[in-house]
Order: sequence, then structure tokens, then C-alpha cells
Amino acid sequence: MSDLDLDVVVLGGGGHVGLPLSLAFAAGGLRVGVFDTNEATLERIGRGEMPFREGGADELLRSVLPTGRLALSADPAVVARALALVVVIGTPVDEFLGPSMTLFERTVEQVTPHLRDGALVVLRSTVYPGTTAYVAQAFADRGARVDVAFCPERIAEGHALEEFRTLPQIVGADEPAIGDRAAALFARLGGEIIRTSSKEAELAKLFTNAWRYMKFAIANQFFMVADQAGVNYANVLEAIRRDYPRAADLPGPGFAAGPCLFKDTMQLAAFTSDHFPMGQSAMQVNEGMPAYIVSALERRHGTLRGRTVGILGMAFKAESDDSRASLSYKLRKLLAWAGATVLCTDPYVADARLVPLEAVLVEADVLVLGVPHRVYCDLDLGDREVVDVWGALGRGITL
Repeated sequence: MSDLDLDVVVLGGGGHVGLPLSLAFAAGGLRVGVFDTNEATLERIGRGEMPFREGGADELLRSVLPTGRLALSADPAVVARALALVVVIGTPVDEFLGPSMTLFERTVEQVTPHLRDGALVVLRSTVYPGTTAYVAQAFADRGARVDVAFCPERIAEGHALEEFRTLPQIVGADEPAIGDRAAALFARLGGEIIRTSSKEAELAKLFTNAWRYMKFAIANQFFMVADQAGVNYANVLEAIRRDYPRAADLPGPGFAAGPCLFKDTMQLAAFTSDHFPMGQSAMQVNEGMPAYIVSALERRHGTLRGRTVGILGMAFKAESDDSRASLSYKLRKLLAWAGATVLCTDPYVADARLVPLEAVLVEADVLVLGVPHRVYCDLDLGDREVVDVWGALGRGITL
């Protein structure tokens, strides 16, 4: 085995973003190092088992493994086996809703001893504007001569493999030669390449996620206005959108959750001099939806003490097993604080606190649809009291 036997290493390659990317690179003919510190996850991948739900990934993993184009490792030394490193790590905000550079600083410390001179380092995670330049300087300060680019992830979780082929890839680099290297790597995924500077690419990703988050917020705000006016919002939404193209992109209400939209909107708020009041307002509306539901139930019943409330779905979105930043968990906590006994279920999420769907249907006085998994849409709930702000259960939008 030569000491440069891989084309690219994906740091965080066993996660929801990194593993589909690793598989897509391998399917494109590249030899890929999957570097992840979670050894249990690597063992599952090595057995041909996806550690989470992702459309088409089970079959692709099983087809790629026998080719030998995937090298699974929890040892940072695997970085030295390639001249390209793609960094996929979580980018949380801190307790003050500002950017946290801690994970990037740790990553630089971890991989610098193993990087080849002239290696290409591509940041894939959504980052605070200026992070690419910050990381490039951090490598330089440690004597590492590397090229650093930013190529933001743009896929929707669960649809990654399809969208790698169909969505353009943004390549952000501040020197043409670095952009050429990153573009050549991501061209292996099959999509169009869009070239920008690093900061333009960073802002493009943040603006995209903040825009989606604000769209969900206006949908939720409209729902609350209509509900407080005693109006059936399902009828309002139908009247607005039917055969009217200028309103076709107005989403329906529901929980706007997950590991990206809230966080990235707050990163943008921390970056701007006026703290992005539209984004801050969107956060208050979206994060306030669970409390709005609890308040509505308290107004209806007087108190929730002595009542059992069942939450259907604990993932952050439909047909997913990812519960990171799910607002169903916030709803669970608020209901418990209000005195209710809360039973939660989800067909995909692994959580020892969850109970079978049958138990929830038998024991709950009130059902709340936390996420519209398809399995719930065919339930015969009779005349049960159901809160469905998604409008997914065939009863319209109900609260």
C-alpha cells in the first residue's frame, strides 16, 4: 500500500452529512477515507449497515463496500493518506447565540500533524462569515502549508444522494488555483459548479437557511393570527394558494426545527451590526410554537393536570430518525411543566423514553402531531381530540 492511497478523506464521515458525501464520492470512483471518532458507527458502516435513514444509501453502501473504495478509520493519521480533506463537523452557536469556533480550533490541532504539504482542506459545514479565512490562518500559524476552500452542504437530509446529482455545488475560494482544486473534487458529484469567494459562499449558505427559517416563521405567525381570530386557517391557506402562483411558495404551519435553520439564523444575527431583527423575530415565532400549543390546550381544558397527552413523532422532520433540535422534545417538556403526563412515540427515533404507538393511542386523552410521518396519516383516530398544526391527518389544520 502506498502512503497516498486515498483521493479524499472526509472528517466526520460517519455522520448525517459526511457519510452520504463519502458514499457519493466513492460512487464517483474516488478512494475515500471515512474518518470519524465514533468507532461503533464505523463498525456498523463496515458491516454494510447505515447508522441513520437516508434515501438510497443502504443499497449504495452495500455496493461500494466490496470495491475497497471506502477506508474506515477513527485514527487522525488517515488524513495523511490523501491530498484532499473535507471537514464536516457540527457548528453550534454558544450560550449567547453567537458563533463557536471551538470545534474548528480542535480540528486544526488534530489534523495539522498529519496534513501533507500542499493539501486541499475543504470546509463543508455551515459557518460564520470569515471562518474559512480564520481556519486558513490557523493552519498557517501552525506551519501547515495547505489550501483552504469552503463548499457548503446544500442537500436536504434524506435526499442527499439524489440532490448531489441535481443541485449546483458552490465552491468558495479566494485564489483561483484553490477554487480550481475544490471544483475538480466536487465535480465528481455530477452537479454544476458555481464559483465565488469564500465569504460569498459562507453568506450564500447562511442566507439560504435564514430565508427558509423566515418563510416557516411567517407561515406559523399567519396560523397564530388566524387561530386567535377564530378562523379556520386551512380555508385561508387554500384560498391564498389555489391556482395563484405568487403565493405558491407560502408553506403551511408546523415545527421549524432541526440542527441547521435556527443555528444558522442566529449565526447571521451575530454577524450583522443590527443583530438581524427579522431573523430574531423568526426565531421567537418558530421556537414559540410548542408554547402556543400548550397555551391553547390550557385555555381549552382549564388545566392539563391529570391529563395524558400523546406526542406522535419526535424526529425534527417527517420520515427521518434524526431528533436533533426537534421541537417535539421542547413540547414534551412544556407539557410536563404544565402538569400533563406525556407519552411520546416515533417509529424511527431510537430513544428509551419513547413508548409504542399502540400505548399512546390507548392511554392519551389528547394527541399532538409532532411530526407528520406517513405512518400517522393513515390512522383512524375517530373523534379523538387531535392537535395537528401541520394539517397532515385529513382534518385540516387543527389546534
